[in-house]
Amino acid sequence: MRFSIALLTAICVASVIGTVIPQNESHGNYINQLGPVWADVFAIAGLTKVYSAWWFLWMLVLLVLSTGLCVARHTPGILVDLRDYKESLREQSLQAFHFKASEHTKETPLAAQRRVSGYLTAAGWRIKVKARPQGTMLAAQRGSANKLGYIATHAAIVLICLGGLLDGDLSVQAQMAWQGKSIYTGGGTVQGVGGTHRLNARTSAFRANLRVVEGSHASTAVINLGDGVVLQQLPFEVELRKFGIDYHSTGMPRQFSSDIVIHDHESGQVTAATVKVNQPAFYRGVAIYQSSFEDGGSRLILEAIPLESGREPFALEGHVGGSMLLPGVSGDAQRFTVEFTGLRVINVENLAATGEGKHVDRQKVLRNVGPSVSYKLRDAAGQAIEYHNYMLPIDFEGRSVFLLGVRGAPDLPYRYLRIPADDTGGMAGWVRLRQALSDPVLRHEAAARYAAHGAKVNGPGVEASLESAAGRLLDAFAGADARQQNHRAAGLLAISDLLDPVAQDRRGPASESALRVLAGGLFELLNLTRERAGLAPLVFKGGVPSFMQEAVLALSDSFLYPAPLALALTDFEQVQASVFQVTRAPGKTLVYLGAVLLAAGVFAMLYVRERRLWVWLAANPQSGTLVTFALSTTRRNLDAEAEFERLKSMLFPLRSQVGGPFPRV
Repeated sequence: MRFSIALLTAICVASVIGTVIPQNESHGNYINQLGPVWADVFAIAGLTKVYSAWWFLWMLVLLVLSTGLCVARHTPGILVDLRDYKESLREQSLQAFHFKASEHTKETPLAAQRRVSGYLTAAGWRIKVKARPQGTMLAAQRGSANKLGYIATHAAIVLICLGGLLDGDLSVQAQMAWQGKSIYTGGGTVQGVGGTHRLNARTSAFRANLRVVEGSHASTAVINLGDGVVLQQLPFEVELRKFGIDYHSTGMPRQFSSDIVIHDHESGQVTAATVKVNQPAFYRGVAIYQSSFEDGGSRLILEAIPLESGREPFALEGHVGGSMLLPGVSGDAQRFTVEFTGLRVINVENLAATGEGKHVDRQKVLRNVGPSVSYKLRDAAGQAIEYHNYMLPIDFEGRSVFLLGVRGAPDLPYRYLRIPADDTGGMAGWVRLRQALSDPVLRHEAAARYAAHGAKVNGPGVEASLESAAGRLLDAFAGADARQQNHRAAGLLAISDLLDPVAQDRRGPASESALRVLAGGLFELLNLTRERAGLAPLVFKGGVPSFMQEAVLALSDSFLYPAPLALALTDFEQVQASVFQVTRAPGKTLVYLGAVLLAAGVFAMLYVRERRLWVWLAANPQSGTLVTFALSTTRRNLDAEAEFERLKSMLFPLRSQVGGPFPRV
């Protein structure tokens, strides 16, 4: 018993570890999460694949053997004991029990036997009578399910462990060992994987993922095994007719389902089914669960927007999962390959914010902000940076902005460049300003215009100084003199460097003046771009317009944007794909049966008390019959005391041995 409890405790601890630590991931992921030292320690100990580790499987086998032997050893004795009423117990032995009583009645022994038997039978006791020369012994028992609970509980542990062994990857590992199969660690498509990495359809137990694109079919599932995969051939083919999603009013998915058609390879039978979350389809012992969904190769239409002057926007077309060499970028050293990684039609974001722009979790405002596209730009050296751009402007803190996200690694969060929407609701106004900022001729003209407007207000004597100040600030902001003066590249950091020689006590007023001149110069630059585009110029009505405030911040941040251009999603044709989890679990029935037996057994052991009762009836010529009884119970508690008193009141209807009236039934 102690050995089994120790094994069960160790299995529980291992199961907790297997739940907390992600299982069967690549070794690189564990290095990122745990570090190289602990990743190696966990891998050697088998903690990254607990449920298929040799020590875990051996613990299950030992627990099955130990508990099974325990059940086999004790069950015959328990069954014999359940049939034994122990009616041969001597009447003198009744005095040794804790719960005992006796009394003389005026009934004849036969009448007393009938009365006692009738009461006990009505109360649910099973009785066996044995007549002796000195009297009659009535042996009764109740609550035999308590001992059956012992058998059921231990048998449940055996069944559950056996089911776990059958449903684990033992069959996959065995088939790989016997048939010379190996793990596939390369890339590419399913069709390109060789036969040494494929399991046949006769695998007794497996758990795999099957990806089916809408309008197509598939019959090969993928089993993840640590740093690689093996392919599992199914005895049928799954065709995805239609994938559908139902949404809540907030835009969050409520339910998603797949209308599928199953084509049997052997019989040619065609079976239609609908698979929903928690509503799987079953065919030939294989369960098909709706696991998730993803993009199936949607067609993307984008506009490439260069951030530097001298380049015109151009159209791009691709599909999710595809890649192409990015045209329009000069220089072989700057050749980029764009890899389209994802399309999300629904993006539900929490747009609640305080005045400072911080999100308030207690008052969430969930709203669908529209489609977004994800892609990677890979340079000639093979280094890739991931981008995530929203298609539509988002109302954020009272301003309408386009969000262009970027991150250097998958485990990092996106950092977003917020581009303000112009008066037409697009980002063309800001893009024209960004391109004009890199043109020295336009910067010089904008500085001259700003100085001319300033001379009208402050007099002609300040025009030259205003033009010089505005020109220098625009050049610094654009990063035009970063190399010559060893300043930071561009943006507001470059403006801060220009103010370094200013005394500390005058730094605040100087910064305000510099930012005011910079904003004025950029405003004139914006109007220059509008005139060239055939648009009416904007009018400066005092104060800095909100568009210009956001534009200045976005311009400053854009110099840190790692790509020479941005891709804006203009249109798409969505194609969905369903990811099914296909499982063959022959041990499932054993596990379910074990769970039922475990619940029934624990209930019987905890809440059912086994009781035995002996009633001795001896004839007495003077008083009629001497009635003596004794009660035995597995637990001596208040319930046992109360039951003993009830039995005494029923067996001795007039008065008890110790005195005092007892009610008559």
